[in-house]
Amino acid sequence: MQWSHSCFQKKVAAPERMSSSRRDYKAKSSFHKSSSRSYNRSEQKEPQHEEQSITSFDEFNLKEDLVKGVYAYGFEKPSAIQQKAILPIVKGRDVIAQSQSGTGKTATFCIGALQILDNKQKDTQVLILSPTRELAIQTQKVCMALGNEMNVQAHACVGGKKIGDDIKKLDSGVQVVSGTPGRVIGLNSI
Repeated sequence: MQWSHSCFQKKVAAPERMSSSRRDYKAKSSFHKSSSRSYNRSEQKEPQHEEQSITSFDEFNLKEDLVKGVYAYGFEKPSAIQQKAILPIVKGRDVIAQSQSGTGKTATFCIGALQILDNKQKDTQVLILSPTRELAIQTQKVCMALGNEMNVQAHACVGGKKIGDDIKKLDSGVQVVSGTPGRVIGLNSI
């Protein structure tokens, strides 16, 4: 299957054996190579932009304290996924990004979220949902590390611990919440 986005071009080889109905579906699919559909809430087509070659986190025009946090975390230069996804996230676009493990995907959306965060406001501004507890906790730790110079408060709302502890932490002022759907829905229903 092949898909395109105004900022990404990802190609995945299709299996050699494909039923005729699958070929017909693929030919009609909006994810097909010939599609230039953008994926944003308004469903409007956006002009295709040439990819910028970004060689340093300084070139993203990020907050100074965020850049310090990025370098302190150990990043030297942006990975391919970071080059392609950080700016669209900062611009508020819906982003679908796929990359191999260890390429900095978690840091990518954490950097984008921290860039648009208002440091002065202590209310929750960012909600990141993850399918597993482990990933939600990892995301919270990455946000805390990257946002260390910004004094960002992040909390992982996951099952397996008292919901009362989550409520107390959220009431004390947390800017970034990383959680699993079950716990977040549970907190929302209280």
